[in-house]
Amino acid sequence: MIEPFTVPFMARALTEILLLAVICGPVSVFVFARRLSFTSDALTHTVFPGVVIGFMAGQLFAGALVAAIVTAVALTLLTAGGRVSDDAATAVLLTAMFSIGVVLVSRRSSYTSDLTSFLFGRLLTVTPRQIAETAVLAVVVLVALAVGARAMVFRTFDPAGAAAAGYRVVWLDLWLNLIVALVVVAAVRAVGTILVVALLIVPAAAARMLTNQLVGMAVVGTVLIAGAGYGGLWASWTASIQYGVALTSASSVVLLLVAAYLLLVPVRLLRRRRRDPVVPERNSAHELVG
Repeated sequence: MIEPFTVPFMARALTEILLLAVICGPVSVFVFARRLSFTSDALTHTVFPGVVIGFMAGQLFAGALVAAIVTAVALTLLTAGGRVSDDAATAVLLTAMFSIGVVLVSRRSSYTSDLTSFLFGRLLTVTPRQIAETAVLAVVVLVALAVGARAMVFRTFDPAGAAAAGYRVVWLDLWLNLIVALVVVAAVRAVGTILVVALLIVPAAAARMLTNQLVGMAVVGTVLIAGAGYGGLWASWTASIQYGVALTSASSVVLLLVAAYLLLVPVRLLRRRRRDPVVPERNSAHELVG
């Protein structure tokens, strides 16, 4: 269980996943509570042309960062004041930006391999520099969450009350969109533009099966990502080395996260049954008659 991670590239991959767990766990709670699953999915796709341009220019990190920030700002401005519906603005940005990325990458001779790398990532080829960049983004994201968490929670559950209290809701929306964008940039090179959405949605959804507390959901989500990261990497290594079966590491991590979610569904049902016990039918009829 430990031997695979004595290999340098496996150790770097595990380090990257653990760093992503630290930020994706808490951020996924806000994505879940605000019902921003589609928005998060859009951000993972709209960053695609920035990744391609950055890759061609030898500055993948900078390209992804610029594209993510531009998308977050554009999405906030389009939906501010209800001028454009959230779904319409998100759909337009997603399809337009992703199509631009596909056009750009299709001009390269190594179109198929590059597209696969951009979409599904290369977790096992993470470099020390990429880990350092992820660590910097992790610090920035955690600080941003610590500074704005109270206001963002207020806005999540009572937007009218937050506005009445003097908070600028548009700025809070932009703050959260930028945080999600930074998480996408941190994760996109390791797990790709498609699989990163699982790290922003599944952890909180699974944690919700166990607790209703936001802090508890953040902790459980972080642990789930870390556990799935370890288990996915180990399964990928074992399948490839011992059985000769090609099993991509990033996909394995996501599949374990989904498996954890499915296993926790019965727990949620049991919690609901204990909280809201079923009243026998004869008692209900008696109460109605009475």
